[in-house]
Parts: sequence; C-alpha cells; structure tokens
Amino acid sequence: MPEGIDHSRRQFLGAAAGAVAATQIGMSGSAHADSGGKEPPVPSTAPTSFGPLKQVNAGVLNLGYVEMGPVGGRAVILLHGWPYDIHSYVEVAPLLAAEGYRVVVPYLRGHGTTRFLSRTTFRNAQQSVFAVDILDLMDALKIEKAILAGYDWGSRTADIIAALWPERCKALVSVTGYLITNREANKRPLPPKDEWAWWYQYYFATERGVLGLDEYRHDLGRLVWKFNSPTWDFDEATYDRTAQAFDNPDYVAIVIDNYRWRLSLAKGDPQYDGLEKRLAKAPVIGVPTITIDGEYDPFTPPGNDASYRDKFSGKYAHRTLKVGHNVPQEAPEAFAEAVVDVDGF
Repeated sequence: MPEGIDHSRRQFLGAAAGAVAATQIGMSGSAHADSGGKEPPVPSTAPTSFGPLKQVNAGVLNLGYVEMGPVGGRAVILLHGWPYDIHSYVEVAPLLAAEGYRVVVPYLRGHGTTRFLSRTTFRNAQQSVFAVDILDLMDALKIEKAILAGYDWGSRTADIIAALWPERCKALVSVTGYLITNREANKRPLPPKDEWAWWYQYYFATERGVLGLDEYRHDLGRLVWKFNSPTWDFDEATYDRTAQAFDNPDYVAIVIDNYRWRLSLAKGDPQYDGLEKRLAKAPVIGVPTITIDGEYDPFTPPGNDASYRDKFSGKYAHRTLKVGHNVPQEAPEAFAEAVVDVDGF
C-alpha cells in the first residue's frame, strides 16, 4: 500500500463515522483531521460513554477494559497515556468496530477500574511491566495477535511489544514514533526549553511532588492537558470524565514510580531485568508501522520522523497532524484511519 491514504478507505471510514454518529448514544460530532494537515473542527457535542466496562484477571491485575465490535474480528488494542484514560478512544473505537474490528481499550495499571489482585504486589511502573500486562490481557482474552495503537505511555507499551514479541503484534500505530526508554541515555540533559516541558517529571522526584499529585491530581492533570494540547478546546465535562480514572487507589504510586524509574531514581523489579537489558539496546521494530506526530505537541521531536525513522525496518509510513499530544481524542478519524491503513500494509 502506498504511504498516502487510500481513497476507498477514506470513503469507508467516512461512512462508518456517519453510521456511528447515527447509532451510538453520545457519539455525534466526531472531530476530523487528516494527513494533509487540515485543522480538525471542534466537535459539536462530545461523546459521553463507552457503555459497560468489563473486568478480567490478567497476570497480577484485575484489568478493566471496554470491548467493541465482533469477537471474531481482527483484534485492535488501543493504549492510553498519562494523564489520560480509555476515553481518548471514545470516538476511535466505534469507528473501528464499524469496520469489523474487535476493539479492546484497557485501563493501564493504576488507572480506572484496573486493580492489583494482591495488596502485597509491588506497585511497579517500569516500562516493561506495562507490556507484560497487555500480553497477559491478550492471553486472558484469547487474542493471539493484535494491531497495537497508542500514544504517550501507550506508544511506549506498544513499541515494546512490537520489538520484543513481534509474533503478538500484527501492526503498529505509534504516536511520537519510537518511545522505548534507555535510562543511561536519559541521564543526559536536554536543552533548557525541553527540560522545562518535563517539569512534572522533576516535581515527582520530590516528596513534595508526591503530596502534590495526591492532593491536586485533578488540577495537575488539567494543567498538563492544556500544555500538551494548546489548540484543543476541550470542555470541563470531557476532562472530568477522564479524571475519574485518577481516583484509582494505586494512581499516585504508579505515576510516581514510572517517572522516577525513567530518571533512575527507582530500581524497578529484578524479575524484569532481562527485558530491560534487551530494551536498553534500542531494538529495531520490524512489524508494519505508521507513526504519527502532533504538530502542536510540545514533545514532538523536530524533523518529522527523522529522529526515529531508522528504528523501524518494516513497511512504514509517517503522518503529521495539526493537533497536540492526545492524538486519538483530538483527531479520532485520522487515528482510526491509520489503524485501518496499517492493517493493509
């Protein structure tokens, strides 16, 4: 398939969007952005609900998720980031379900209805453990292979599975490209402007930051949303719906451990040392991939995909959208389109 968007796929997604708008409660007004760089219009009404949540025991977790589409359809797993939740995909998921995909959108550990099965389990948030969680979920749902798509923490998790377990990943959609963390490289400072964008990471390295996240988790998340997506005019109801996921009893522990681990301020769990050693070598990803950058995302590296293009060796395309950090919620049709397109690579 050429790197441009296939016209028939665009027509099909447009029809799917219309059907979803007509049939899904609260699903009208889907925002649109395309790879040509057009500004997505603000939706007239925000979607309000996924419908009922499901729970399943998977590894060390009782994992909360939503599922749409036929059980026999090709599986797509959509992975959220921080400070976000499954509602980043509230418009993407029905678009893909309308095309016949089995769509699964899980709450990552520390978010929403996902819970640890044991009180004594280490509340670990190093990068590899999220990938293991998703593999456990796939096993629990009897999904042998899936298209993986994500942004932020979700991109990193999908990248890791694609790199280390390519037999479980049919194709990949990764916002901001290659996000596998090398902690040694991460010790090197960035230019001051870039360091400033990561203020919360350094805040979380202090006990003041732990207390601040606990006490002001709602306000802190909103502040990060506004910074990450300067052109996205989200309303309070949209943010509040997601912020409910931050009431998880392990939210603070998981967020703090994740950012401290990246800065080598938290050790991680020794049982994952082997995986982390493999990831520290920056393994190349060979599965079919579409990478997406948000033009207004403060964390998008310059040069389109130049900083990470060599990390993808399979069939590949790159798209830049005129949105911020939360790409699937800011440009749901374009994100769903990328999933459909990469499935055809």
